[in-house]
Amino acid sequence: MEDANQTGVIHFHFRPFSKLPEVQMLIFVTFLIMYLISISGNVSISLIIWVSHSLHTPMYFFLANLAALEIRYSSTMAPLTLASILSRERTLVSLPGCGVQMFFFIFLGSTDCVLLAVMAYDRFVAICHPLRYTLMMSWQLCVQLVPGSLVLGFILAMQLTVLIFQLPFCSKEISLFYCDVLPVLRLACVDAGVHEAALFVVSVTVLTVPFLLITLSYGFIVAAILKIRSSEGRPRAFSTCSSHLTVVLLQYGCGSPVYLCPSSSYSPRRGQVAAVVYTFITPVLNPLIYSLRNRELKDALKRAIRKLLLS
Repeated sequence: MEDANQTGVIHFHFRPFSKLPEVQMLIFVTFLIMYLISISGNVSISLIIWVSHSLHTPMYFFLANLAALEIRYSSTMAPLTLASILSRERTLVSLPGCGVQMFFFIFLGSTDCVLLAVMAYDRFVAICHPLRYTLMMSWQLCVQLVPGSLVLGFILAMQLTVLIFQLPFCSKEISLFYCDVLPVLRLACVDAGVHEAALFVVSVTVLTVPFLLITLSYGFIVAAILKIRSSEGRPRAFSTCSSHLTVVLLQYGCGSPVYLCPSSSYSPRRGQVAAVVYTFITPVLNPLIYSLRNRELKDALKRAIRKLLLS
């Protein structure tokens, strides 16, 4: 089995959502629509920020990178999921293919979480230190923070993926629609305690630590907002944070119950529900949340549409 593992002879297949063709087709159409909306929404945000000079600020620079991450994240998971749903036969994925998908899932998801913490720091500086904002959030620092988030996500993803795919596997059916860490670990023939401990360390690094930094940033932000005496100043200050805070709660609310709980309590059904949320629903909601709750982005989008219609 270990030889087969190393040569890539093993093929996994995904457990179908339903055995009824009608239900499978309904799920396929729903997921396809959500995938297309998420791609078009995040592409629109990236393009609007790129062409609108008024949005060339650190906050929107990070938002454009977050949208680009969402595009890559969705494209890593959704196409194979849609193909497996539509196929009447079991969709097979090779051992190397499963490893590549898991790597990009961890890499992009980890980078996403770290980037959300960076965006919280940006809002903290903007509200708590407005006079020093341009100095503390220089473009040089912003350009360094994004690659730094990518490098951290890459290192964590590479180490965990290589560690997991050194295991021998007995079963071939993954209780999910893509190669997630916990469902793959459950297929191992040997005790995976060390691997589960490594997963917990990675989960703490990309979920708990960034979330604590976000919580700390918003603690200072709330304290600063409460000191504002102007009745118009408070809503305006909070409006710049509400979109980001909503996305944070959505992101961490889905991932934390799955990856920070003991692996023995993992439920395939609960894992599948959470996976649907952060694979299809969250990438759809993120651009909607930012475009509907961010006045500057909404105004830039209106100007771009008006210009496109008049040209």
